[in-house]
Amino acid sequence: MNLFGDSDYLEKLSSKGDPLERLEKVVDFECFRPTLNWIFKYDLKNKSHGGRPPYDLVLMLKILILQRLYNLSDDAMEYQMIDRISFRRFLKIDDKVPDAKTIWNFRNQLSKSNRGNWLFSAFQEKLESQGMIAHKGQIVDATFIEAPKQRNPKDENELIKANRVPVNWTKNKRAQKDTAARWTIKGNERHYGYKNHIAIDTKSKFVKNYQTTPANVHDSQVIGVLVDPDEITLADSAYQNQATPKGAELFTCLKNTRSKSLKADDKMFNKIISKIRVRIEHVFGFVENSMHGSSLRSIGFDRAVLNTDLTNLTYNLLRYEQVKRLNLKTWR
Repeated sequence: MNLFGDSDYLEKLSSKGDPLERLEKVVDFECFRPTLNWIFKYDLKNKSHGGRPPYDLVLMLKILILQRLYNLSDDAMEYQMIDRISFRRFLKIDDKVPDAKTIWNFRNQLSKSNRGNWLFSAFQEKLESQGMIAHKGQIVDATFIEAPKQRNPKDENELIKANRVPVNWTKNKRAQKDTAARWTIKGNERHYGYKNHIAIDTKSKFVKNYQTTPANVHDSQVIGVLVDPDEITLADSAYQNQATPKGAELFTCLKNTRSKSLKADDKMFNKIISKIRVRIEHVFGFVENSMHGSSLRSIGFDRAVLNTDLTNLTYNLLRYEQVKRLNLKTWR
């Protein structure tokens, strides 16, 4: 089958509004090549994590972005590349597609490098150079990343909570266990896994910075490394009275206390803060709905971090396409 020989079919696909074609038109994915070359030529080589993948590095990154966008397993991704013409056009491939094992190996090497954040930063530089980050304020919050639940005896769970590994675990068993994910309760809901803590630009809604932690880490514990101290920060009440970088201004919604209820001015202040702060919920809502959620299929902290790297990068790529297409850049 010659994918690019059937021009009528491709034109019809375009007329229906192919979102991947729109993304390809505004994003030059070659901007990631220098970073990928550095990671796979130098960083991974020095750490003995394996050689260069057999396929083009930019192609493999685009595959991971597609996987994250549609929340596909490796096997499902291989099938969709064979089945979907929109995927193959976006990836610029014809008959031969990387198989599931090749995708797994590439992602595994990237997670072991601990350099997925470099790819996020590479695109961040592009956003900065085009004035896409307004730097007129930031909003912080966190969302849960559900991980595959572990079924361990009580004594083993106690050791894991103490950051210790049971001595009777073999090497193979350790590879199948996630000792970094944690349980936590928010409201009446129990969550197991990790958190994606993000800071977004108030005006443009691009993710500026992020951190990955186990789910039981309180949101306020990472605010110091998330925020730019030169910008006003908005947050919910969980961050109230928490330490922030020197010089940073933090505004949170006020809460009633047992001895004092909120006055009318306080309620108006909360209404103003909430109206702006809800923009970060738009980001989480987009990830949950348009990107099919952010739950993990893999285990281990390094892979959870890479999942967060790819989630935030993919969101920014799609937000960039949206800003360009709808001419939303009105904050400068």
